[in-house]
Amino acid sequence: MTISDHLTEAQKSRLFILSCIALTVTAMTFGIRAGILNQLGVDFELSNEQLGYITAMAFWGFPLATIFGGLLYNAIGARTLIMLACVCHVAGLVLTILADSFWGLMLSSLLVGFANGSVEAGCNPVISECYDKNKTTMLNKFHVWFPGGIVIGALISFAMSNAGIGWQLQIAVMLVPTAIYGFMLLGAVFPKHDAAVVSTSNNFKSMFTPVFLFLFVCMTVTAQTELGTTQWADKILAGSGVHPMVTLAMIFGIMAIGRYFAGPLVHKFNPTGVLLYSAIVSTIGLFMLSQFSGPLAIVAAIVFALGVTYFWPTMIGCVAEYLPQTGALGMSIVGGAGMASVAVWSPIVGSWVDNAQAQAAASGASPDEIAAVAGPAVLENLSLFPMVLIVAFAGFYFFMRKRAAAAASANAA
Repeated sequence: MTISDHLTEAQKSRLFILSCIALTVTAMTFGIRAGILNQLGVDFELSNEQLGYITAMAFWGFPLATIFGGLLYNAIGARTLIMLACVCHVAGLVLTILADSFWGLMLSSLLVGFANGSVEAGCNPVISECYDKNKTTMLNKFHVWFPGGIVIGALISFAMSNAGIGWQLQIAVMLVPTAIYGFMLLGAVFPKHDAAVVSTSNNFKSMFTPVFLFLFVCMTVTAQTELGTTQWADKILAGSGVHPMVTLAMIFGIMAIGRYFAGPLVHKFNPTGVLLYSAIVSTIGLFMLSQFSGPLAIVAAIVFALGVTYFWPTMIGCVAEYLPQTGALGMSIVGGAGMASVAVWSPIVGSWVDNAQAQAAASGASPDEIAAVAGPAVLENLSLFPMVLIVAFAGFYFFMRKRAAAAASANAA
């Protein structure tokens, strides 16, 4: 008997839906923040590097929450973590609306990031427990709502900005889905844990293996490839000839569709093959984005989207499938590593943008030409991340094939 066998299909479905709504709010914070970044810079007179620090606070809040949630998951359960996420989402969003300084934005961004991390720490293991026969497929379907939520957020920001509606009301929109998942949480029934099987100390010990440490390190690079590019869309894609928010919505729309139909791909190529494919295609996509403009930039964005689609959920799925003994802690720590990486790199990417713009201006580029020159320079730097992953995931693919073959031989004997 598994720990979710006592749940009815309706109860599992309710958990899945409220998890998806919570993740949608998480994603909308990324999409809307990307859309209002320029306006925040103008209103608060901030440099791109300072905007990078504000963005980084959300990414730092995320790993803080996943570490906290992963360590305490077995003791306090998913319900408490998701409830904490709801409270922090409300507090962070309201404080963002009321912020009147750089430090006010830093604090509110940290709270929103902590809420986002609590969603990841609570929902990933719940879905893994509810659907223990097809973990990676269902985790991909759950993570549909990260790109899906970013599409929603980007389009809301685009429409409201064009209508002259300020960034404060754009932030306020996110309070609606937050209230919905908070209400659904009140009557939800969660999986029961078998204390004899679930042990945080055993989870922690199981993390000290070569495969886990490899996934931990690679997650820092996959996350930066995906989020380190898209979070700065308004800055680095401004010179492509296509509106950055439209491009962002298209990228994440493709990702949402791809994740929903991930099951056949995962079963055919297995998670390691999917990761290798993702590294190769995302490298090509970033290189194309750095070289093309106009209609070809749209083609480049599509290629990039097809590359990064499966990174995050497949990395979490690898931990759930290959290292189930690490439990909720393993998934939380790997997810936190990804967001911590983006937090570290965010101010650095911001400084790349500042430097590229300064160099373009020094070379005599007009204000309209600066974005067209600076954006590709930053994209060339970002393309180095997935290039490293090609080598790493090629090795991982053949290592896991060899291990599976050895296990099959041992079973046959």
